[in-house]
Amino acid sequence: MRTLIIALFAATLSCAQNYTLGPDSLPQPGAPKGTVTKYKLNPGKFYPGTPHDYSIYVPAQYDAAKPTPFMIFFDGNGSINSNEHAPTVFDNLIARHELPPMIGIFIDPGVLPAASDQAQNRFERVFEYDSLSDRYASFLIEEVIPAVAAKYNVSHDPNDRGLFGASTGAVCAFAAAWNRPDQFRRVISLIGTYVAMKGADSLPALIRKTEPKPIRIFLQDGTKDHIVAAEPFGTFYAGNWPINNQVMFEAFESAGYDVKLTIGEGGHDHKQGASILPDMLRWLWRDYPSPIVVHEPASMSQPGWDPRGKVYSTVWADKPWQQVGETYHSVTSPTIDKDGMVYFADPAANRIYQSDADGRVTLFKENTAGATALAGGPDGRLYASQPARKRIVAYGAAGDEKVVAANVEANGIAITAKGAIYFADSLHKTIGLIDAAGKTRTVYSGGEIALPSSVALSPDQAMLIVADAQARFAWSFQTAADGSLTNGEPFYRLEMPETGWMSGVQGVTEDSVGQVYFASPLGIQVCEANGRVAMILNPPEHGSLTSLAFAGKDLNWLYATEAGKLFRRPVKVKGNAPWAPVKPPKPPL
Repeated sequence: MRTLIIALFAATLSCAQNYTLGPDSLPQPGAPKGTVTKYKLNPGKFYPGTPHDYSIYVPAQYDAAKPTPFMIFFDGNGSINSNEHAPTVFDNLIARHELPPMIGIFIDPGVLPAASDQAQNRFERVFEYDSLSDRYASFLIEEVIPAVAAKYNVSHDPNDRGLFGASTGAVCAFAAAWNRPDQFRRVISLIGTYVAMKGADSLPALIRKTEPKPIRIFLQDGTKDHIVAAEPFGTFYAGNWPINNQVMFEAFESAGYDVKLTIGEGGHDHKQGASILPDMLRWLWRDYPSPIVVHEPASMSQPGWDPRGKVYSTVWADKPWQQVGETYHSVTSPTIDKDGMVYFADPAANRIYQSDADGRVTLFKENTAGATALAGGPDGRLYASQPARKRIVAYGAAGDEKVVAANVEANGIAITAKGAIYFADSLHKTIGLIDAAGKTRTVYSGGEIALPSSVALSPDQAMLIVADAQARFAWSFQTAADGSLTNGEPFYRLEMPETGWMSGVQGVTEDSVGQVYFASPLGIQVCEANGRVAMILNPPEHGSLTSLAFAGKDLNWLYATEAGKLFRRPVKVKGNAPWAPVKPPKPPL
């Protein structure tokens, strides 16, 4: 369901609706009352030196023998008493079976105590809540929830876990689910601060570009949220709350999320949110225990739908990643041969494996001296880098090894149809070339590429793409007849992780129409041939991808490596075999 409700009750800026609590928010006879107990969470690793106060609501119907759903409320003390009266709402809705029996966790932002009476405390609310990073989600997963789980039997199913936040707390609630949909899938956002304070204004663009995640979200705001008659454009430096909530809603709609927006006429307060909390909870938990799943947008079947740059022009919602083989010591560099076999390296175990079209994995070669950076060659041999021995080798069908180049440190390899080998050398910040005669030379050095991590050829092999694991830009070079690189530009602008200063891009590949796929901490960033990020495919699991490749008989499977595992999923596009270059179409402008 994707619904927009504009609740303008005789709306004017001079006369606000008098929102009041309904019977579902007030104690009702016959509704068993749960208990609320206060606790203190000692400082941990995510917010050092900072304790947190929290309370746990336990319904009268709690059964310790069953894993129990729960919701976490940020600015929790206010949601217990002065604002939403959430425990009372839980009592009433659980009693009428409109909610499953669930635990409520009400946590307040931390305050770092001052070292003396002459110093001020450090108030953590903005740092904790107004962030797009996964720090607060990790705090919940590794510190808060285990503290509650030590007392009560809480569910580990992400479909059983909801988050509630208001103002900046709404950003926190959504960011936690966005970063960890494997842990949280239901979100209520009141008067959400999706404006230009600490990056939340960038969320709508990311939502539109990123493959949808299994999240259901209810948004609420008011037409007077930081709006007055003299400043209808907004009173605050960071932007316009009602408009940005509307933009968030439209981004969710565009991507196909299960989302609902209610805009009343209130200001930056809890009045409307408190009055409709029972309805928000009913909507959020409707159809429970059915899981929250991703659906392709309804607009895909409507006239005028533009497939350009859309996630579902590349993948299917109902065809997710599949693991190939087992969990290995390390996995990197999937590549193909002319027969459609897929090879991947486990450098930590000194092995190379091969997988057939059905995903059956067998050992191809052991004692590989940590071989990595695999690439299938036009001569039918498998090429690999051996960093410990500073060389590139080639393997025959029987696993026989031949040294191709010595005194070479290669992090990524790309081979042309004529057998020339380009390689990225992160240590020396260079790009090297081994020509068809076996001569090695440097074709790029001393430039703006800070940490070259991987290389890929365009479908026509007229361009070489170089990924930079440090900077946000990846480079495009024209390949000259003698293999030299010319006319280099920082052509591809990638999205950056919220934390740290490095892009973390480790792998790159290209499809037959010239779209470029980058393995990054945010997922697989797909750039149109014009250099713009058009979509971001979700990684198989929470973590950072290390390498990518198209494979399969028709090159219509995308393979990816992550945390000792190899994954694949079918795609609607095709890769291009390096031994059969083709001219790609003119890119969109």
